[in-house]
Amino acid sequence: MSVAHDPVAPPGAVLGPPASPPLVPQPAPQRRVSARDRVAELHALKDAAELGPSSRASEAQHARGKLTVRERLDLLFDPGTFREIEQLRRHRASGFGLEARRPHTDGVVTGWGEVDGRIVFAYAHDFRIFGGSLGEAHAEKIHKVMDLALSAGAPLVALSDGAGARIQEGVTALAGYGGIFRRNVQASGVVPQISVMLGPCAGGATYSPALTDFVFMVRDIAQMYITGPDVVQAVTGEEITHDALGGAEVHSKVSGASAFLYEDEEDCFADVRHLLSLLPSNNRQTPPAVVPDDPAERRNDVLLDLVPADTNQSYDMRTVIEELVDDGDLFEVHATWATNIICGFARLGGQVAGIVANQPASMAGVLDIHASEKAARFVQTCDAFSIPLVTLVDVPGFLPGGDQEHGGIIRHGAKLLYAYCAATVPRVQVILRKAYGGAYIVMDSRSIGADLSFAWPTNEIAVMGAEGAANVVFRREIAAAPDPDAAREQHIKQYREELMHPYYAAERGLVDDIIDPALTRSVLIDALTVLRAKHAPLPARKHGNPPT
Repeated sequence: MSVAHDPVAPPGAVLGPPASPPLVPQPAPQRRVSARDRVAELHALKDAAELGPSSRASEAQHARGKLTVRERLDLLFDPGTFREIEQLRRHRASGFGLEARRPHTDGVVTGWGEVDGRIVFAYAHDFRIFGGSLGEAHAEKIHKVMDLALSAGAPLVALSDGAGARIQEGVTALAGYGGIFRRNVQASGVVPQISVMLGPCAGGATYSPALTDFVFMVRDIAQMYITGPDVVQAVTGEEITHDALGGAEVHSKVSGASAFLYEDEEDCFADVRHLLSLLPSNNRQTPPAVVPDDPAERRNDVLLDLVPADTNQSYDMRTVIEELVDDGDLFEVHATWATNIICGFARLGGQVAGIVANQPASMAGVLDIHASEKAARFVQTCDAFSIPLVTLVDVPGFLPGGDQEHGGIIRHGAKLLYAYCAATVPRVQVILRKAYGGAYIVMDSRSIGADLSFAWPTNEIAVMGAEGAANVVFRREIAAAPDPDAAREQHIKQYREELMHPYYAAERGLVDDIIDPALTRSVLIDALTVLRAKHAPLPARKHGNPPT
């Protein structure tokens, strides 16, 4: 019997049933990831990022007397309005152990929210993460929110609580600061910029708050300095504490780097919100107006008793301002620095105005280096953001002395002069009592561009006080007189009657009207109402060259 061959199979192959394939273990079926799973994962990531590194880190922050970054943002913004961006950002650096530590947010929270219903942008250092230090990713987040604030035309608030540049990231951290400084300058005069100092700020980092419009500091927890106590001691041998070197009190009372000083963060943020309510969102808008409860025609009869007619008697100019403005509410800037001049925001007839006033209760209201700098900066800020200026004058002149001359009183006094001359907002001057010499001119006189100038019947406008003028003009006559003292008194009386009587300036058109002090409030409100639509074209130029 022959064996049949498969015509396809190779010769010699034996036909039979097909062989079974080898058994291969099969993986267990995997559950497909759903969109709900991904959303749950997202929420878990965001919850962890919002919670921060650990409860221990938050406890350490509280032990330092400081709030956490989220607690601070809750105080700044209207409830439920903060919208965070780049929450999941992490650094890409390596070396020095950084690759093993890549927390979300990278130590800074950025975004926007509402303050009294108006959009405000913010960035806030989280000291719990890398001590709030700035690295490349950290800086890029800040750059992003600064660019957004400028594009959207909304204020920017910086909550500073950081240890400076992240040393492990080297020069890229320094470049990040450069990007912040450049944007500070680009935004200057375009959107309000506010720095709130709530921790350490050292080295180059200090220049960002210095470039912003307003700096807030909280006592005991905030410091700013270029070089810390250790470096100071190593270089100069001087032993000094962090607070004594650059604490909140130092910068609010001595250096003038901080405009506001607070005992705690809650009060600080309440006033940040109040300041924002007085500022426009950008330089193309006007400050928010309110419907006033305080009548515009309210008389100020009490001023006749508050302000002595005797120019040598002191009084507190704050009481005058509080009598004039709506509801007596003056929001003073730099209240504890250069106290011989007062600068602040108030409302008159519901409209925001900037108030600049000499303070006879401090150094007789004389202008010096610091007062000139303080007022010049304030005038420039008001002009940048379309806030009208009201200037209350009671000034005996510039402070004489070698220290002032050697310290540059000419340069610094010129800053105030320049600021007023360049200002295009409505400007109203009121002369209460004395206005002598160059200080009269600098305090927004008609000759440098005040739109309207009013004076009380107690005003004395002159080159100098009658006593000094008589000693100069009648020097020979007084020396030759049989009774020099009697002659001096006679010539003082003559000079005062001829050149310093209350109507001398009005007769020459240098004052628009002599007004009853009791009518000052209504006069100011009427004047600002008339000037509200003021338009002052400027000559074409890139920019001026102000004194430094």
